[in-house]
Amino acid sequence: MTDVQDAMTLGANWDGTGVSFALHAAGASSVELCLFDTAGQLHSCSDLPNCDNGIFHGYLPGCQPGQHYGYRVHGTYDPSAGLFYNPSKLLIDPYARLLSGPVIWSDAVYGHDLSLDPKQAMRRSKLDSAAFIPKAIVQGTDKQPLHARPAIPWSESIIYETNVRGYTMRHPAVAEADRGRFLGMRNQDVLEYIKALGVTAIELMPVHAFVDESFLVDRGLRNYWGYNSINFFAPETRLYSSDGIHEFRDMVNAIHDAGLEVILDVVYNHTAEGGKHGPTLSFRGIDNLSYYRTPAASPGEYINDTGCGNTLNADSPAVQKMVLDSLQYWSRDMGVDGFRFDLCPILGRSMKGFDTQHPLLTKIESDPLLADIKLIAEPWDVGPGGYQLGHFSDRWSEWNDQYRDSVRGFWRGDAAEAPTLARRLHGSSDIFESKGRTPRASINFISSHDGFTLADAVSYEQRHNQANGEDNQDGHRHNYSSNHGVEGPTEISEVSQLRRRQRLNMLASLLLSQGTPMILAGDEFGNSQNGNNNAYAQDNETGWLDWREIDHDPGFLDSVRQLVWLRRKHSLLRHDDYRHGDKENGIGHPDIRWLTPTGEELSAEQWQHDRALSLLLTETDDARDGVQPPTAAAVLLNAASQSVDFKLPTIGMQGTWQLAFASCDIDNTEPGRWQLPHRSSACFLFR
Repeated sequence: MTDVQDAMTLGANWDGTGVSFALHAAGASSVELCLFDTAGQLHSCSDLPNCDNGIFHGYLPGCQPGQHYGYRVHGTYDPSAGLFYNPSKLLIDPYARLLSGPVIWSDAVYGHDLSLDPKQAMRRSKLDSAAFIPKAIVQGTDKQPLHARPAIPWSESIIYETNVRGYTMRHPAVAEADRGRFLGMRNQDVLEYIKALGVTAIELMPVHAFVDESFLVDRGLRNYWGYNSINFFAPETRLYSSDGIHEFRDMVNAIHDAGLEVILDVVYNHTAEGGKHGPTLSFRGIDNLSYYRTPAASPGEYINDTGCGNTLNADSPAVQKMVLDSLQYWSRDMGVDGFRFDLCPILGRSMKGFDTQHPLLTKIESDPLLADIKLIAEPWDVGPGGYQLGHFSDRWSEWNDQYRDSVRGFWRGDAAEAPTLARRLHGSSDIFESKGRTPRASINFISSHDGFTLADAVSYEQRHNQANGEDNQDGHRHNYSSNHGVEGPTEISEVSQLRRRQRLNMLASLLLSQGTPMILAGDEFGNSQNGNNNAYAQDNETGWLDWREIDHDPGFLDSVRQLVWLRRKHSLLRHDDYRHGDKENGIGHPDIRWLTPTGEELSAEQWQHDRALSLLLTETDDARDGVQPPTAAAVLLNAASQSVDFKLPTIGMQGTWQLAFASCDIDNTEPGRWQLPHRSSACFLFR
């Protein structure tokens, strides 16, 4: 090897005649580059000859794309001091763009000797792990061009969360060989279905290379969700057939051609190496104290603000660079339009706690290469002070779990829920507006991958997670769900009809709220996980979407499409700013009002006790494309256990109230009056 190398460019970079290799390993004494053939047989090992500012680097003339490689890092092995250097362990390059396969569990992947009691000492293991560790693969520069992005504004965005495997494994239009892979997500029938639904962005659960936890493998299970990353550049091998980069970019191009955006769920908060007794696969053996957060007085321990055994060290320049480089790579080179950050407060944590001005958050927010990229925070982690909803800057939107809980609680009949529901439908101004933020800051959802599906939220009151092998102790205990009299499936017609109506009521609430709605894939047709509210390990028919449900009730899907397109068509259902009823428009009405069913302003007492209310939105707008938009919209919500008569006010001399959506049949008792059955909703437009 030679010393021709740009040490700032980490990873393996081919220049047309050879490859430069660079690895950040600040505490190491030396780094070996090991080359393997495609069958995994060792070809050669040689030291990276140079080290500058903790980066070992070198240039290998004649090395070509397709070369498999890994690193062995030498240095002090002292677990009590947080030093895990062990050259017996082949390590994955954190900047690898492709990996040769999955991690294979073996005693050899652990840096310490498992034959000894770890409570006594973590003696260094001499077992060679190379046969069990995926090899990084050198990449060339020849990639298919990326197509134009849709660039959909936040005010028009509707997010559709799904899992590449779960969405395509049982889809009848996807070829067997493409199921569970990026090629399945780019299937034209799949994309035509999503486009017809009316959503604007597909949010994919993690696709970065991840590891099936050893305890899952022991149970005959696999990690289905993917929140166990071991690399933040390489796509997960089970999601592609032959070339993960090409197939991912091909999928992105097809999604963009369909007019849809791609948002990636990313996990820059922990890795698959777990706690101090976990395996040594990459980061731990390369530079443990740089990559992971450890207590100052006990560097051999790990701070576990993620609940997953370790926490990435957001204060570390190496981690900050890796996160920025990864985001830039997936947006610039892979075509991604936005990111949802799992346990996002981790990225703003220092030893003093969470800081909205943390350098890593600031770098992400201000990076010019990410200026047009959507940023979405899951605003909580499990560490001290970890719940940070509403505390991120205006650059971010945030998952709003308070929205989910309020909508579910209102529709199941919880007492005194109406005031909170109104704040959530208003875009949660109580959480975001005081900080100068707008409704798009709130990512509204009623279900997500984590928890009950919508169908299960109206069919189960208890979690049914026995298949996970954790004695039904995992998953959320509080689900704000109702089974409406029967736990699980039922043939009782009245219960089935009420459950169906409740699903539509909650979807109507979601899609007629201010803020940015997110729909869990499958909720639009009634997909169930049989009461499992933590299907992270169910890479099987429990976790995969059952597309046969569409045929059981095609009218439900039609109603959801109707709601989505109603929102998209009428801007007064998705304002760019908060309205408070203190601004009259050209037709003499406040821009927003909350009314009783009789059309009166709600009193303080009624707010606390009523379970039926109307949201009235009014505005003046210029005609577009020759079509005069509605001047008002009314959202009627009846969570009471009996029918309620609603009266809508007269808006102007011209026009009438026209029904745009209803979760069930409603009666027009007289002009301007409608009777909504118990547990039902409707939307009217005044034209």
